[in-house]
Amino acid sequence: MNLFEILVKGGWVMILIAISSVAILAIFIERFFALRSVKINARTFILTVKNLLLKNQLGEAIKRAKLTPGPVAAITKSALEKYNRPKEEVKEAIETAGRGQIYNLEKFLGALATLAAITPMLGFLGTVTGMIKAFMKIQTLGGNVGPGVLAGGIWEALVTTAAGLFVGIVAIIFYNYLQGQVERLVFEMEDNSNELLEMVRQEESLSNEV
Repeated sequence: MNLFEILVKGGWVMILIAISSVAILAIFIERFFALRSVKINARTFILTVKNLLLKNQLGEAIKRAKLTPGPVAAITKSALEKYNRPKEEVKEAIETAGRGQIYNLEKFLGALATLAAITPMLGFLGTVTGMIKAFMKIQTLGGNVGPGVLAGGIWEALVTTAAGLFVGIVAIIFYNYLQGQVERLVFEMEDNSNELLEMVRQEESLSNEV
């Protein structure tokens, strides 16, 4: 008996677990490449923007931010568009852009966490329904069953538990990895947002002195 035949023995719950596993894999692949595509060298990018601002090339700095992918560049663009406004307006623009970027980064992670939680429960459900069927069969036979029949019914029921736990463990690993990537990007956003606000504060100080 091969692996496919063993999984088929799990019954209809295995269909739900299979659908869940496909969804988990699809979310992981989509988020993996989405997060990978927005990674940039934030420190180099901010230094480039600083140098452009020191040369009074605000327009070029905004253009550079528009052409650069990632949440750090998006927040920088929002801040630069308000660069000559009061600090509070710049801060509000950064916070608004930051909330939007965090929402985009965390997209589908909630669904992945939900699937990681419910897939093992589906496995347990399959085991319970399988055990019910096994005992119904025993009752139908009037209790005249051998150990082989009873053991066969039990292992078929336990297949769903094993499958559900396996998929759930993989989903948790995927979720924790993606969450770690998101947290790193959020840290970069917060760190560079503070640096942008400091740049605006220095600009205001220079303007007041003049």
